[in-house]
Amino acid sequence: MRKSGNSLKTVFTNGIIASNPVLKLVLGTCPTLAVSVSAFGALGMGIAVTFVLVCSNIMVSLLRKVIPDKVRIPAFILIIATFVTLLQMLLQKFVPSLYEVLGIYLPLIVVNCIILARAEAFASQNPIADSALDGLGMGLGYTLAVLIIAVIREFLGAGSFFAFDFMGFAYSGEIGNLPEYALSIFTLPAGGFLTFGFVIAVVNQISISKREKERNKKIEEAKKIEHAKKDLEEKNEAEVEA
Repeated sequence: MRKSGNSLKTVFTNGIIASNPVLKLVLGTCPTLAVSVSAFGALGMGIAVTFVLVCSNIMVSLLRKVIPDKVRIPAFILIIATFVTLLQMLLQKFVPSLYEVLGIYLPLIVVNCIILARAEAFASQNPIADSALDGLGMGLGYTLAVLIIAVIREFLGAGSFFAFDFMGFAYSGEIGNLPEYALSIFTLPAGGFLTFGFVIAVVNQISISKREKERNKKIEEAKKIEHAKKDLEEKNEAEVEA
């Protein structure tokens, strides 16, 4: 639940940075590795997950006082499944190329632990505006994470950048002669896990460095305050002696 001291901005940015569902909470690993072979597929999955997150969060928040506590999980799944089915029909009708790229992982969004977790932990306890922003932030955080992994894997594994086939427009994305030197292991599950681990390691190192800087800053501020107190005490003692 959002505390009164937290702003809507904090709710929105939480899923992008502090509690990124992929890089921080390590949720939804299976679809992340499956669709991150290409940046196009990763972006498509990110948009799909964001759409379902926002819509399901809004609906769960809207019905949070109506849904009985004993059946809340089945109700949440039903709400999520409704939006996933709607999205699946829209993609199959208007963007068949993306529908084929996402494959079985599109309907499996229904049981994606990221979406169900936000419905249970946040949307069921907060108002609509907060829930919508939480869903949008978490969705963008997921999209950013899976896209970073996909760009690295596509570049190293296929020698291309953002190859796509979208509504009749095709782009190979090949970069010079790089496809000839591509490491196909990065298009396989092993390469996915390797890239995933590397990205998480980098993010964790950045977080550790940031915490260390904040800690050092607090120590320096404490030292300055201590020195100021000593200077004030010495000044008072000098005035008393005078």
